Amino acid sequence: MLRVRGKTMSHKHNNNPFKKDAEPEVCNKEQSEIDKKEETIIEEVEENTENNKLQEEYDKLNQQYIRLAADFDNYRKRQEQERENLLRYGAENALKKMAEILDNFERGEKALENVEDCQQIKDSFNLIHKQVIETLQKLGLEEIEAEGKEFDPNFHEAVMQTPTSDHSEHTVINVLQKGYKMGDKVLRPALVNVATAE
Repeated sequence: MLRVRGKTMSHKHNNNPFKKDAEPEVCNKEQSEIDKKEETIIEEVEENTENNKLQEEYDKLNQQYIRLAADFDNYRKRQEQERENLLRYGAENALKKMAEILDNFERGEKALENVEDCQQIKDSFNLIHKQVIETLQKLGLEEIEAEGKEFDPNFHEAVMQTPTSDHSEHTVINVLQKGYKMGDKVLRPALVNVATAE
């Protein structure tokens, strides 16, 4: 202690770092920095965990996509093979049936070599013609109905128009060439003459 003009003075310094009331402030700062570091570490861990989960999900989805793509590719190849087989064997079946008709043509040709009776030739021709029609019908060929029907551009092609009062307008008067379809698919439209108003 110092005596100055009769007064006792103690050595007190306001900026003493060892002062008791300064300790909590230092501790709080250090604790705050530690808390921030912990929070950062926790966030990084959580972020890494989230990234790992996302990577796992991505890998899983990617594997599913690869399997689906492979399955689809196999399905496409099977469909192509089936289509080729249908075309090949469908044509094979049609040709077998038409070969039977060829046989009948050849038999008829031999049988008619020395025939002079026109009726017998006509009957043979009609018989083979009937067989051709029946064979084609078994293969799915259908004749498009036209004569007397209302003109339908989906099935008929008008190549002539005749003004008449004998038939109602837009009615097919006669068929110039038959049309054919297979199921709903038109293979060839019927060429027709259509009635128009006079």
